[in-house]
Amino acid sequence: MAKRRLCVKEITKVFPGVVALDRVSMELFEGEILSLVGENGAGKSTLMKVLSGTYPYGSYEGQVMIDDEVVTIHNAQGAQRCGIGMIPQELNIQLDMTAAENIMLGHWPKQKNSLIDWKQLKEAAKTALAELNVDIDVNVQMRSLNASMQQLVCIARALVQKPSILILDEPTAALTLEETENLMKIIHKLKANGISCIYISHKLDEVFEISDRVIVMRNGCVVSDYQKQEIKPNQIIADMIGRTVETFYSQTDKAFSEEAFRVDKIVVPHPYAPNKNIIDGVSFQVRKGEILGLAGLVGSGRSELLRAIYGALPKTSGDIYIDGKKCINQDPREAIQNGIFMVSEDRKFDGYVGSLKIRENMTLSILKKISKYSFIKNNSEKEIVKKYFDYLKIKAPSAETSIMSLSGGNQQKVILSRALATNAKVLFLDEPTRGIDVGAKAEIYKIINELAESGLSIIVISSEMPELILLCDRFVVLRNGGIAGEFLKCEVNEQVLLETAALSIQ
Repeated sequence: MAKRRLCVKEITKVFPGVVALDRVSMELFEGEILSLVGENGAGKSTLMKVLSGTYPYGSYEGQVMIDDEVVTIHNAQGAQRCGIGMIPQELNIQLDMTAAENIMLGHWPKQKNSLIDWKQLKEAAKTALAELNVDIDVNVQMRSLNASMQQLVCIARALVQKPSILILDEPTAALTLEETENLMKIIHKLKANGISCIYISHKLDEVFEISDRVIVMRNGCVVSDYQKQEIKPNQIIADMIGRTVETFYSQTDKAFSEEAFRVDKIVVPHPYAPNKNIIDGVSFQVRKGEILGLAGLVGSGRSELLRAIYGALPKTSGDIYIDGKKCINQDPREAIQNGIFMVSEDRKFDGYVGSLKIRENMTLSILKKISKYSFIKNNSEKEIVKKYFDYLKIKAPSAETSIMSLSGGNQQKVILSRALATNAKVLFLDEPTRGIDVGAKAEIYKIINELAESGLSIIVISSEMPELILLCDRFVVLRNGGIAGEFLKCEVNEQVLLETAALSIQ
């Protein structure tokens, strides 16, 4: 039998008004890949923050044992000394430092004269990236890398410390399919070298493929523990949510008539490659109540197209029409005034303001509407906040709760409520369920369909092909800066969309 590497005994962690962990116990063995699954708010990330020192010893009850010895972890450095490395869900990087500096952060080598040994630092960073089979210039500034490259730098930084236990919290959320497959190979290599991995992901296909064992958490408790041969997807989903997941999307084609939104020959310069267009003359329309899926491979320009229409990125040329009326959208504020609202793929970066409460985040885009003489009309604000707080069933003690205390799914609902408060006519949703558990996804799907039924026109980007197919009424596939194909719901499956998106890609 494999050696027990980690033992967690009766861990209880309480926040004001919330029991985040309720007497949680679990074990991890040498060379084991253990997946931890559950809805957002189930307690997975909280438990990992206990193990990684984010929540120090004394802030919780219970014991942590490494190699059968009780340890007291007071901070991240203490966790590293215990052999625990963590790749967090939210990227923890210094944007104005280089990739090499980020990879070796906290462990910069020094010369005898106490000056930093830059040559050794860069060589160590190159070695770490080479182990990941990743080709990134270690001299490049992190700010210039996309999200997937930044994630790979974080993974390299964790592996530099040679951990015996590696925690991966949603490590593939920002990775391409090829990068994900590469990461899976790396994890199997770590397993072969005796490193134990705790893997957290809402992508259940990944979980079922890679896991030696799966633990399900719900409401701060461990509810089930399955060996690989016992894994049954339907049972694990039922354990996660404690109820049957309803299907909230239509399976048949619907009829639409009146055009609500149209773009004509949009050209968007590439954000990183000079003298190149990432979108080159794209035109499409969306009708009232229609959900349009924007498909394509990573790098096809899906997000850049919507951000340019929204005024968040520059466009070289092209026209935008809402209800037949031409509009400019020089910036997001003007786009919102014209009836467009965009929910971005990175809610932490540009989706919400972490220092504000739920109420304040809800009304950020309508301050002028609810103000008089530069003072907010409290009654008007409360009425709007209560309307959407109740409609979207946001799980929080009140609208005065900090948005940072919410799960990812509920944070997404707050951002959606801000869109609805603007009375938008067209809604852009870029990866609307990224980092959201299966139960919260079902709720978001229901909300999206209800909004479409009310007449709102919606454009969805999703890297999860089954989600895109199930949600959308029609599909536009981008490739090489243009439209490679357009399909109705009855004409597509995953193979059709992927072949259309990948055709002629070298």
